[in-house]
Amino acid sequence: MALVSALFEILQRPTSWDIFTELLMFIAPLWIAVFVGVLVGWAWKPRWAKLSGDLSDCSALKASPSASPSSSSGLTSSPFYVPSLNSLKSQLSSFIYWITSIGFGEGTSSQSSTSNFDCSSSQLEKENSLLVAEDDLEHLCQLVEEKDGGPAWIQMMDRSTPSMSYRAWRRDPENGPPQYRSRTIFEDATPEMVRDFFWDDEFRMKWDDMLVHAETLEDCPTTGTMVVQWVRKFPFFCSDREYIIGRRIWESGRSYYCVTKGVPYPSVPRRNKPRRVDVYYSSWFIRAVESQRGDGQLTATEVLLFHYEEMGIPWEIAKLGVRQGMWGAVKKIDPGLRAYQRERDSGAPISRCAHMAQISTKVSSDYLRSLESKRSGASLEIEASDSSEKPLGRNIPKALLVGGAIALACSLDRGLLTKALIFGVARRFAKIGKRL
Repeated sequence: MALVSALFEILQRPTSWDIFTELLMFIAPLWIAVFVGVLVGWAWKPRWAKLSGDLSDCSALKASPSASPSSSSGLTSSPFYVPSLNSLKSQLSSFIYWITSIGFGEGTSSQSSTSNFDCSSSQLEKENSLLVAEDDLEHLCQLVEEKDGGPAWIQMMDRSTPSMSYRAWRRDPENGPPQYRSRTIFEDATPEMVRDFFWDDEFRMKWDDMLVHAETLEDCPTTGTMVVQWVRKFPFFCSDREYIIGRRIWESGRSYYCVTKGVPYPSVPRRNKPRRVDVYYSSWFIRAVESQRGDGQLTATEVLLFHYEEMGIPWEIAKLGVRQGMWGAVKKIDPGLRAYQRERDSGAPISRCAHMAQISTKVSSDYLRSLESKRSGASLEIEASDSSEKPLGRNIPKALLVGGAIALACSLDRGLLTKALIFGVARRFAKIGKRL
């Protein structure tokens, strides 16, 4: 009531200038408090907070070279750096481009190098097939059918252009970074062209201005499995990111299951910079669909993308950036694909990566159905096992926690902020108690 009375009193000032100055004086302390809180929180952040993947390496004031990297982040930072608004926008933009797996811009001057190995005459075929194996195909099938047992997807976006439509969803697992799912339909494009477009690292250097290095470490001409190294450019206050990616394609008819994920690769040692991203998953399901023009022809291609990674940005900041700027990055997809189509139509020779995209492991629809039936049987066994167990009775009574919070809040302070904080903590503990 005091807040409402103060605002009402300000609005009764005789002139607009008086109202403006009074409102400015009223709001200024709040913004100062927010700024001081952010500054103090960033400067005095406890050591355990750095383990959750914050901006530990994103500092314009470079850390001392002698500082040892953290076991989880592998990087250090200046503890008193507070990023500016433009810096955060750049950081979030980087994340958005990575989520969509596509951007379109001027190419970098760096060139990718490749090294090929004939795995048919050595153990590389077996080793590479284990890096991206049948379990990964099964997992991607679960994601496509929305039967992976994860949380429900929350729709974020539904936008379109004359030649492309795009829908996106997000979900937040209990453990791990936010996960994203998108459905893109490209008009007048074949599944094979879109597949090659995603796989072609050499052409990616022309439109992805974040990619500064791409190298094929191994490839297998029998299964099409590849191990590639990427280095992606980040804003000046962050170190670059390194990815060791295993990828492979399964083909069923004219549908393609394209798996890419982070894989261990001891022969490429870790370095302080660029920072290696270990938790990485980005996979597509590509197939021909009817055109949205309503002519009934299979002249369009649908791409279902599933993506998540832990790249050292706080998850809440990443989600905010995706909400604010995803469409700005996504709408650049179509020009990139059309440029690729024109280059291919001109008769230009295809790259090694595009050639590897055409080598896939063929599976039948019966085999995919057998994977589904196997999953169904396993889920029934787990469900039966869970139902036979009796509850342990360790749930924390929610009423007791909330009641105690009310008593504590009323006895400590009459302020709204204190009560809200205590109630929020109580509700969080109640949720934890339910899960125990």
